Amino acid sequence: MISVIDYGVCNLGSMLNMLRKVGAEAELVSTVAALERAGKLVLPGVGAFDNGIGALRERGLADALRKRVLQDKVPLLGVCLGMQMLGRRSEEGGMEGLGLIDAEVRRFQFAPDSRNKVPHMGWNLLAQRRDGPLLRELGARSRFYFCHSYHLVCADPGDVLATADYGGEFVAVLQHDNVYGVQFHPEKSHRFGMALLHNFAEL
Repeated sequence: MISVIDYGVCNLGSMLNMLRKVGAEAELVSTVAALERAGKLVLPGVGAFDNGIGALRERGLADALRKRVLQDKVPLLGVCLGMQMLGRRSEEGGMEGLGLIDAEVRRFQFAPDSRNKVPHMGWNLLAQRRDGPLLRELGARSRFYFCHSYHLVCADPGDVLATADYGGEFVAVLQHDNVYGVQFHPEKSHRFGMALLHNFAEL
């Protein structure tokens, strides 16, 4: 069973529908007790960093999530803001992240006359940097839908599975042990997103 964490900050219907479309058993969970029963976890998210972390902590989910991932070694997939919250801190806010990977979140910075605007919205190709189970059989021309103003910077380049380009390379897919993250929205990325979520379900 894949448990999608509902902490009150986003509409989760499209993520549930896509997981079920690829044949996965999926459910929403919003309590510590439900988190304890999860076989795999998905941490989605949209909006501001502090709002997301604050909502997790208010519900008592942050510590429970860390325990399930670090001690019980349950696979976790962070999506968009969910991926950013895996790190230690963010330029967007003052609260500490989950600290599941050694990384920090930075805002895109471009010259005033740059063609690149913030937020970054649209479809981008991935550039694979190393092999990993999330990217199995995706192919060289896989495209995903992004919508974000901030991006994660990993201290260890070995955690980076794939990058995308928006005025420079940024981390698009990461893996550190049983912790996975994607900056894009697989639930909005059609057949490529379906393939990636199927790979996660098959871990």
